[in-house]
Amino acid sequence: MKKRLPTLKSDRAAEAFVAEADLSTYDLSGLRLVRYELKPKNRAISVRLPDELLRAVRSQAKKAGVPYQRFIRIALERAVRDKR
Repeated sequence: MKKRLPTLKSDRAAEAFVAEADLSTYDLSGLRLVRYELKPKNRAISVRLPDELLRAVRSQAKKAGVPYQRFIRIALERAVRDKR
């Protein structure tokens, strides 16, 4: 049986734990993917959407664990990348 991850109260504590711990001995099944956005966003746009579509987008974003505007941006980036 694997160990439970400790509750860490600061970034410094987390960095120290990860630097020293053997993570293969811990249960990581409850973790979820977190995406960090490092590129600056320098343009804002306005898009009108039907209420039904916006509700669906917000619902899917919530399931994915991201803000709905980031969810839309990710979908647009995928659509452009996949068309290349």
